[in-house]
Amino acid sequence: MSLPKPNWGWASLPFLLLIWVALASRFPTYILPQPWEVARETLRWLGDGSLWQHLQASVLEELGGFCAAVVVAVLLGAAGGLSARFRDFIAPLNSLFMAIPPIAWAPLIMIIFGLGYLSIVLVIFIAAVFPMAVTIQEGVQGIRGGEVRAARTLGASPWQLLAHVYLPASLPFVTAALRIGFSQGWRALVAAEMIGASQGIGWMVSTGGQIGNSSQVLLGIVMIGLIAWLMESFVFRRIERHYQQWRAQ
Repeated sequence: MSLPKPNWGWASLPFLLLIWVALASRFPTYILPQPWEVARETLRWLGDGSLWQHLQASVLEELGGFCAAVVVAVLLGAAGGLSARFRDFIAPLNSLFMAIPPIAWAPLIMIIFGLGYLSIVLVIFIAAVFPMAVTIQEGVQGIRGGEVRAARTLGASPWQLLAHVYLPASLPFVTAALRIGFSQGWRALVAAEMIGASQGIGWMVSTGGQIGNSSQVLLGIVMIGLIAWLMESFVFRRIERHYQQWRAQ
């Protein structure tokens, strides 16, 4: 019996910490602090409860923009994949909005709607919706016509085609779209908070840079990466495993 191949993924974070310690040893603490200095800063933020307030603000903004983008992207992607006319109509808009960095919209949106939750949610929505719509459209468009014709020959209704042909076949693309949309929205969130917000992780990073607190800056950076890693490990991978089992059944 052959032994299972070792998974070296566990070594990546300790390796990164070693590099961090080695680099930080060459700089003063106020420029590049050691990990334990950032841990001390984390305890300070946890002690007064402000870290949870900023984390909650960022998560709520991301969820608002991302969930709205998912609904619209599914509709646009499915319509573009099923209808050549709609696909031709939406293609220039997809190209236009994907070519413009989402953060470029932030000043205009904040001028119109002011600083606050709505403006940041709109920036996240613009950042996430079009990449997701294009990915879903490609998944629906790539479904083989023979499968659709076979289902129609057997008397499948449009809703049955959607549930038993289009949806299972496009699930890998939907999962990929969710990953892309969340990452794009998360980056736009942080950038928008750095420009015009009074709370949130991006605000922590921006304020830390302005006052010269590199531990606060690194704390915000660690939080950004940690949340992205948690979403990938505990949400997107679980969705992927679940739909693989469902498709097999």
